[in-house]
Amino acid sequence: MCGITGIYDMNGGNRVDRSLLEQMAQELEHRGPDDSGYYITDNMGLGFKRLTIIDLFTGNQPIYNEDKTLVSICNGEIYNYQELSQTLMAKGHRLYTKCDAETLVHLYEEYGLSFINKLNGQFSFALYDIRRKELLLARDQAGITPLFYTTVDNNFVFASEIKAILKHPQVKREVDMTGLDQVFSFPGVVSPRTLFKGIHSLKPGHYMIVKEGKIETKEYWDLNYPIDSEIEYNKPDSYYTEKLEELLCQSVKYRLIADVPVGFYLSGGLDSSLIGALIHNINPHEKRHSFSIGFSEAEIDERRQQRLVSQHINSIHHETVFEWDDISRRFRDMVYHAESPLKETYNTCSLALSESVRKNGIKAILTGEGADELFAGYIGYRFDEKRAEFGYDPNDISWALEEEESEKLWGDRNFFYEIRQNELRETKLALYSENVRKTLPEFDCVNNNLLDKTKLKGRHPLHKRSYIDFKLRLSDHLLSDHGDRVAYANSIEARYPFLDINLLEFAKTVPPGLKLNGLVEKYIVKKVAEKYLPESIINREKFGFVAPGSTYLMKRNIEWLNDVLSYERIKRQGYFDPDTIERLKKIYTGKNFRLNLPFENDLLMIVITFGVFLDVFDMPDL
Repeated sequence: MCGITGIYDMNGGNRVDRSLLEQMAQELEHRGPDDSGYYITDNMGLGFKRLTIIDLFTGNQPIYNEDKTLVSICNGEIYNYQELSQTLMAKGHRLYTKCDAETLVHLYEEYGLSFINKLNGQFSFALYDIRRKELLLARDQAGITPLFYTTVDNNFVFASEIKAILKHPQVKREVDMTGLDQVFSFPGVVSPRTLFKGIHSLKPGHYMIVKEGKIETKEYWDLNYPIDSEIEYNKPDSYYTEKLEELLCQSVKYRLIADVPVGFYLSGGLDSSLIGALIHNINPHEKRHSFSIGFSEAEIDERRQQRLVSQHINSIHHETVFEWDDISRRFRDMVYHAESPLKETYNTCSLALSESVRKNGIKAILTGEGADELFAGYIGYRFDEKRAEFGYDPNDISWALEEEESEKLWGDRNFFYEIRQNELRETKLALYSENVRKTLPEFDCVNNNLLDKTKLKGRHPLHKRSYIDFKLRLSDHLLSDHGDRVAYANSIEARYPFLDINLLEFAKTVPPGLKLNGLVEKYIVKKVAEKYLPESIINREKFGFVAPGSTYLMKRNIEWLNDVLSYERIKRQGYFDPDTIERLKKIYTGKNFRLNLPFENDLLMIVITFGVFLDVFDMPDL
């Protein structure tokens, strides 16, 4: 719904500069081009940029309680705000708007910190208790909505995007090497890390309290699966299927609440198609806009399936045909909005898609992310069932070394997640410059605690993988640089029905055999879909689309790309070994070379996007 930013002078020295706050907020204009608002007093400054979706005329922020002792700004949506508002009014609270965000100050008055557990939505918010001089910040359970922060000269500075924080003149620009190492090792950066040293991401399901110069962070929710030996799945399969359908329908209804038109993405796959079908089923007489992206290359084009679903649910369908030549043109924007190096170029396609949504007058869009992580939608879940078929050899010494890495990361030497970390470390040692190699033990992301391993212990292997996917792939990668950033780049709010809090809680109770049935992925989702979609969509093989990588781009002889990868530039910057990069360039442009994406790292793509990242954010050489 917007962008938020703020400065809290923890010294109480009244050092909040309005012009600086306005500059920070202006960096978030793409998140909220429709309106703005500010609160500045004593040692607290709040800035707000609004994208009007609910309560178009009286819903601007900051928002106050009745006696103006509480003030808040919120990025996102509180979907159950109508029920919450009724409860609050019954308890004597007076609400002056019809905006979902107004519930926050009144809920805090009524319930204290526990009110966060009453919220069903996607949100990051800041709530300032003026009398107590206490600042509360929180991020939603799944981490759909970002929130970044840092401290400088005892000022606590926060924002929806890092670029706003960088406007503060005392914030230093320095690469966080552990963050960079995470990009090589995992799907992306993992909260609380960012690519900026000293700038942190509030973890999903966490809140912060800033008071009297102290910062306290606490977890209020997690996807905590039950211990396998302590749970009995004693309900019939039909119960779980019917419950999932019920929760999905309610989740979709919530996410259609708006005072502006709401559309949906349509990829041609199961998840987005089911969301589209549920939208149609809820109100079959209202035609809604659907959006998809197509490609001229027949082997990766899904327009036939997209059109089939659109016709089936009677949507007003919009197609964006993306040409590969457009990757280079959108490349810099892709990195600017991601605020991080990336492993692939698909975000350029996503930027074109959200641009189409905006051009057609739609401000909010429903999308299907989350189903794969919750209901076993990736090939890795089959790997756990058929490990030997994927190359595992217990007599191979390299696997023994890998098991040591697994023990360190997951607390289970027999659990393998995507990349052989021991083997990758050797690659990184060759890739990093000599000076960086010397300090690798200090920033090696495998040596830094990624997640709470106690929530993996004793869990079913499928639930272990789901929890890791939820933490490492979903919130800070798919929902951040692939979701939030590319949607808000064009002032579009993306909404995620599969990540409704009630559905997340339910997913923890579903038997693993209903998620992966034999080798059938997302079995329970497919059972729900049988009522709504053509069989050809439900049972089509999962399509793992991969956009062209560094090999394609280098063969185009693009001037800016040649500069980013030049020997002189790589040597001057000091992060990577220029001789190794030269060897990789020769290998990657070889006549018969081909990466097996997404199962192999596109190492040069990370180097390229990192080079652009250094340029875009004016980061220093080592």
